[in-house]
Amino acid sequence: MKKQLSQKSLFLFASIVLWSYSFATVKPNSLFSDNMVLQRGVAVPIWGTANDGEKVTVNFNGQIVITTAKDGKWQLKLKPLKAGGPYKMIISGENTLTITNILVGEVWVCGGQSNMERQLGGGQKPIVNWIAEVADANYPEIRQYHVANHPSDTAISDANAKWEICDTTSVKKFSAVGYFFARDLYKQLKVPIGLLFSSVGGTPAEKWTTRLTLESNPELKKLVEDYDKAKLEYPDAVAKYKKDYPVLLAKWAADTLVTSVSNKAFPTKPAPPRNPAGGAGGLYNGMINPLIPYAIKGVIWYQGESNGGRGKQYQTLFPTMITDWRQHWNQGDFPFLFVQIAPFRSADPMIREAQFLTLKKVPNTAMVVTTDCGDSSDIHPTHKQPVGNRLSLAARALAYNEKIEYSGPLYKSFEVKGNTIELSFNHIGRGLMAKDGDLIGFTIAGENKKFFPATAIIEGEKVIVSSMDVTKPTAVRFAFTNVAKGNLFNNEGLPASPFRTDIE
Repeated sequence: MKKQLSQKSLFLFASIVLWSYSFATVKPNSLFSDNMVLQRGVAVPIWGTANDGEKVTVNFNGQIVITTAKDGKWQLKLKPLKAGGPYKMIISGENTLTITNILVGEVWVCGGQSNMERQLGGGQKPIVNWIAEVADANYPEIRQYHVANHPSDTAISDANAKWEICDTTSVKKFSAVGYFFARDLYKQLKVPIGLLFSSVGGTPAEKWTTRLTLESNPELKKLVEDYDKAKLEYPDAVAKYKKDYPVLLAKWAADTLVTSVSNKAFPTKPAPPRNPAGGAGGLYNGMINPLIPYAIKGVIWYQGESNGGRGKQYQTLFPTMITDWRQHWNQGDFPFLFVQIAPFRSADPMIREAQFLTLKKVPNTAMVVTTDCGDSSDIHPTHKQPVGNRLSLAARALAYNEKIEYSGPLYKSFEVKGNTIELSFNHIGRGLMAKDGDLIGFTIAGENKKFFPATAIIEGEKVIVSSMDVTKPTAVRFAFTNVAKGNLFNNEGLPASPFRTDIE
């Protein structure tokens, strides 16, 4: 009986092996799945997994490309494609897969933190006019591939996501900024648009930058050291929290009772220590690495709030992150379009300054200013349409070479003239203007560095700033506060970036 059972077990094992062999493992990365959008005009990498030594063939729109799997992986490239579709792709080895409803057009990465992550439908405070926007969102040639939140200390190769076609149901899960960007771009280009949506709320830029790059930069390597230390200390911190929780909870309850009758802000309820896992480089590993080297046109980015209080460091970190992505994607200095964080009661102006300075440091970048569509009491302003539209203007100019004005006035230089300071700007467009009345938002200082509210007037392409309180001016600032307020625009209706002439 035992001998018979052994023979049956051996037969079963052999059958499993033969079954596994007959159904070979040729499998494309999940990026290459039904409804995908491929980038036009450039060589298009296709990749996946297979048995070692297995021949893999990709047949797409008249192109047949063959490669051989090595170490369980394969990759090949299609020659540049023209916009169009729908097409199908056949991938074959010892098995055959067919991918359908493929479009060729423009592919953009949508990255950042909560203001990019914010989806069009439901959830938080509603997006302005969201019901009407959803009802009008029948754009089958706009698609989104949504990468799930997955920080990792090791590089992930596949996000295991899927492409969604934009309609009145699926659009609710699209990035609101990403959707408005894609919609406005689609109306201009009239070609399919694909969005690689990879964003997580509350995340600083170091999580989106490779650990190796951070370690190799003297100004940034401490971020890695701090992360490693936090990881080591986390178990003890959790144990201490659990031990102290009853006392912390009792104190919170008592403090809450006191504040409820004193009309003060309520205390924060005790919460466990935040797990630092996936810190320095963690979101790059888990949410950007799986997208590389998918052929893209560029990146739109909305992030910076979580680096508040570290504006000086961000002047190095943000350009480093952009360069890091470009080096790993190996597709040249693709357009990187980013949003300057909106006015908010705790939004450090130094972060906006770091974003502004990035334009000078990093080629082929553009910045969208949001001083006119923020919310001083909400870090997640609901007026996302202008943000997406302005990103599309920047894309049309930088990526598609349209001769349009895509930015509001950007401070260029100043000159002291008697008791006034004369300011010069780039991106004047058809001229400077004060929106809704006289210019506001300007302050001026003398040698004592004490800033006073200033009078500002437009003279041609210049802004002249002065104050009765300052006879020998040395510096000017514009909207350089947490809740940035200013009404300097160009005649294209685009707001000027906050700035200061006394950059340290």
